[in-house]
Amino acid sequence: MPDTHQAITDIDLHTYSNLFSSYTELRLQENRSQQIALLNGEVFSNTKNSGKGVSARVYAQGVWGFASEPKLTSDAIHNTIEAATRNARFMAARAGREDAALPVIRASLNSDFTTDKPRINQQELLAFLKKIDAHITRSYSDLTSRTVVLQCLDMEKKFYNSEGSSGHNITTRTLIRVSLAANNSDGEPIELRHAFGGLGQFEDVFENPEELYPEIEELYQHLCNKKSAVIAVSGYHDVIFDTDLAGILAHEAIGHTTEADLVRAGSVAGDYLGQQVAPEMVTLVDFANTLAGETLPVPVYMDDEGVESKDTVIIDKGILKRFMHNKETAEYFETAPTGNARAYEFSDEPLVRMRNTAILPGTDKIADMIASIEDGYYLMRPSNGQADTTSEFMFGVQLGYEIKHGKLSHAITDTTISGVAFDMLKEITMISDQMTWSCAGMCGKKQLIPVGLGGPAIKTKVYIGGQ
Repeated sequence: MPDTHQAITDIDLHTYSNLFSSYTELRLQENRSQQIALLNGEVFSNTKNSGKGVSARVYAQGVWGFASEPKLTSDAIHNTIEAATRNARFMAARAGREDAALPVIRASLNSDFTTDKPRINQQELLAFLKKIDAHITRSYSDLTSRTVVLQCLDMEKKFYNSEGSSGHNITTRTLIRVSLAANNSDGEPIELRHAFGGLGQFEDVFENPEELYPEIEELYQHLCNKKSAVIAVSGYHDVIFDTDLAGILAHEAIGHTTEADLVRAGSVAGDYLGQQVAPEMVTLVDFANTLAGETLPVPVYMDDEGVESKDTVIIDKGILKRFMHNKETAEYFETAPTGNARAYEFSDEPLVRMRNTAILPGTDKIADMIASIEDGYYLMRPSNGQADTTSEFMFGVQLGYEIKHGKLSHAITDTTISGVAFDMLKEITMISDQMTWSCAGMCGKKQLIPVGLGGPAIKTKVYIGGQ
């Protein structure tokens, strides 16, 4: 009989444990994605994709062997385990060390975020988007272009390792991205975009297009304000980072420096462990799955090494306390894994990755934070940017406002901010009491993967590009 493809749910990974000769991880995975995109009311993308397969990772004498196949068949699973074992033995013969041993941790955790509601079809999804687009057309006649894009991602993983850890997890995310463009008072193009949605399949995230209209109106009003935007004055300024910008900076400029594989490779955070790196009001946490009883944008209950995921307090009351770990870095730094090993595709090896990273809220009101600044900026939404393991960063800002004499003033044109994150942390003087999460984060450390970004607004100092 031919070796046929099977559904992930029907495959018992325990039956392959007789093929394990040393520490072995076996993972089945399928990523299912869908996109429907409208440009000025016309469909320019309508796709569904599925990528599925098996991977195995074998640890021997301090080195890894990895293999994968884009099939879910018994033969593919056998072949993948055998190939990973050969690769590990090959590497161990050349670079192994006899004393190497990974922490032994067992977990058995399942999670499923698929909907219980009847699924709607492609035509109904398209009709939903067209209602949003029609509303934008009716409401805002001065736009030069508009896009409405639906993006759905379901990640299903089934895991088993030689220590007996097991799990079957399905994480889902649904986003609607809206972009509005117009011309400013000088006839030059300006644009703003925002993503709505988050954890869950479409039926659980969106019920009625009208629910998005108030937020689209807010986006449009910001776009109108940008029509008469002024250029920021370059220099070192008092600023307030709104929650979106504070979240991405916490992730990119600080979080990455505290991923233990990057610390091992020379990240500046390695020099700061146990030291005061921020005022006592600052606590930074990489949350595993929930906060205050609410499920976070990217809930991870067990990572891709079979470790239960737990919250990792990175900075505690201003002191750098801990790094994020997988099993290998935990062994190297003589500590416990934190459940941060994650892979995006079946063919990816797990890396140390963030889950939901944020500074904890403080006690300040946004109005009081604005009132405390005589001459500065309120920076709301990032566009793009980069950071490195020295914690130096540069980010684009697509939406911001002047603060003059304690009040919001003109919108500013697109600008950039730059600095050193660990220096910026020390300049934090106020933290808002409001905590929000961004729903659309994708981190690109060697492989894309969904992440949750969030936090309160913060008052600090940063260098702004401009005139």
